[in-house]
Amino acid sequence: MQKEGTLILVVGLPGSGKGTLISYAKKHFPSIVFPISWTTRPKRPGEREGEVYHFVAEEEFSRAVSAGEFLEWVSIDGGHRYGTLRREILLPLSEGKTLLREVEVAGAKKLRALLPEVDIVYIFIDGGPWEDLSKRMLERAPMSEEELEERHKRYERELSFKSEAKYVIENVYGKLGEVEQEFSDIISRIERES
Repeated sequence: MQKEGTLILVVGLPGSGKGTLISYAKKHFPSIVFPISWTTRPKRPGEREGEVYHFVAEEEFSRAVSAGEFLEWVSIDGGHRYGTLRREILLPLSEGKTLLREVEVAGAKKLRALLPEVDIVYIFIDGGPWEDLSKRMLERAPMSEEELEERHKRYERELSFKSEAKYVIENVYGKLGEVEQEFSDIISRIERES
């Protein structure tokens, strides 16, 4: 009988560099599956449809929720919705594959509750104090004061999840090469132990 796969969840604060590290992993770990999430938020400069997210209208997201297509979904950052389709996670896991995806803390908790039999490994990316993170976020894409305040509230809530992660990476500004290497080493270790 084939062993069930491993789900690596990259969790972290807004602007902590999760997306940058996942892009790095995509280039260096071709055997890993990177599920694509759905979101209702607008595309940011430089983002491409189907790379990290499928950008969908509210109506399409609501239809998928009603049809039970999501394994988990959450509404954050001023009402934008993010979700993980069942088929994007369950099929590769049943084939014994290793999956890696970014997820919000609420989604990580839901997945842990929904998939108690799955080997889930959490990597928490700590991007430092709020002042640094908010600066990174604003450099990446403009946002309203309201959205920035929502993200600050989420920062306060999500910081508590750090203690639940098996691995914590301190993403210090200006040390990207070292952080990428640490991330790579952790993923290699998880693959060896799976």
